[in-house]
Amino acid sequence: MNMSWSKQDYPESLKNLPSDVRNKAIEIGNALLDEGYEEGRAIAIATDRAHKSEEGTQTDKAEYHVTVHDDGWQLKKADGERAIMVEETKEKLLERAKRYATDHSGTLVVYKEDGSVENHLYQQ
Repeated sequence: MNMSWSKQDYPESLKNLPSDVRNKAIEIGNALLDEGYEEGRAIAIATDRAHKSEEGTQTDKAEYHVTVHDDGWQLKKADGERAIMVEETKEKLLERAKRYATDHSGTLVVYKEDGSVENHLYQQ
């Protein structure tokens, strides 16, 4: 008889996963154990499915754009009308924008002065 895993008691191999992925793996793993899978197989399948499941949620993240502004550089939500913040230099704006995107679980698209994309930053 297999024991169920909990958020406090789970296989060592799940220890280094990000907590959201680990919690999903525990949930999936318990379901697999209930279906009669042996533990090693359940861990492998649950880890794989949890990663895929959590990757899927990444696409739901808000997207923020760093672009040129009349007063320097601005951070705007992808579909936003107004700037969230404006700074004189791109460097100053990026410092603040990275924190903002991280705090709001968003992704950051950084543009060059000519309007082309320079970089995509996915903050964790």
